[in-house]
Amino acid sequence: MWYKLILIIILFMCIVISASLGSADLSVSDSLKIIFSRIPYFGKRIDLSEIAEVYLRIVWQIRMPRILLAGLVGCGLSVVGAAFQGLFRNPLADPHILGVSSGAALGATLAMLSGIGLHFFGLGVIGTFAFFGALLTAFIVYQISCVGSKLPVVNILLTGTAISTMLSSVISLLMTFHHDKIEKVFLWTMGTFSAATWDRVLFLFIFTVTCCGVLILFSTELDVITTGNDTAESLGINTVRIKKIIMIVASLQVAACVSVSGIIGFVGLVIPHCIRMISGPRHKGLLPLSCIGGAIFMIICDTIARNAAAPSEIPVGVITAMLGTPYFIYLLQRNKKGGLS
Repeated sequence: MWYKLILIIILFMCIVISASLGSADLSVSDSLKIIFSRIPYFGKRIDLSEIAEVYLRIVWQIRMPRILLAGLVGCGLSVVGAAFQGLFRNPLADPHILGVSSGAALGATLAMLSGIGLHFFGLGVIGTFAFFGALLTAFIVYQISCVGSKLPVVNILLTGTAISTMLSSVISLLMTFHHDKIEKVFLWTMGTFSAATWDRVLFLFIFTVTCCGVLILFSTELDVITTGNDTAESLGINTVRIKKIIMIVASLQVAACVSVSGIIGFVGLVIPHCIRMISGPRHKGLLPLSCIGGAIFMIICDTIARNAAAPSEIPVGVITAMLGTPYFIYLLQRNKKGGLS
């Protein structure tokens, strides 16, 4: 479809323009040459003799890992948000609804306070604690929510909210006794890509391709589940099994995203609603387009975050909230009669 091609073109333009912007000013054409020079076979034909070596390092070693990491986070959070909104039949569902982000925040806080040297796949100690803290929280929410072999939606939402509130209280308590660490924890919880590396890009790429691919495979089942569990089961769909798979896969994706970027809100909430205006409600089109739309939005937000107050940096979560909130209110106003769907 034509809008898929347009979104892909916009995504590529965002990557190139973002790679050009920063304290070291480069032209778009130079950035384009540097990016294309890394493509196997094709890159040998690109002449980089007029571009200083320092610019090559800036674009490829500093900016590109950050841009790609931002795009992957936006992609993953948007797809999970769209899947959760269909699974829970709740237009306000977002990737952090299970309390995963609070678990990651507590893990990151413990890492900052403990000083333990533990690394996992290039994440560093904070990212490693955040990743496993998020997974542990998702497991606890899942176990508490289960009623026999069933997984009631209401139980999931209430348990996720309760666990998230409790973990946030624990973080506040820890901060009360460690005033010197408050700023560091606060900045992490607002989201940042300043620690982006190629190892982290590879780590998140593996999770995003795998998890988003699995969620997209269940597009048809999600379409049926949105009509109601009874209808889905009458059509032969095992709703309990589908819910478990989607929750596990989505939790893995969110844990991976939060571990490399901190907590970033509004992406998984707003982007799926924006994409529905283009693709319609069917998940077969919604989920893949949410991948692209989320990547575009996050790259734009991160580009603003690192350039708007240079040489200082604004937490990217602040930018997503400032851009996402007004547009979400606009969507609510536009859909007052029927509400968001």
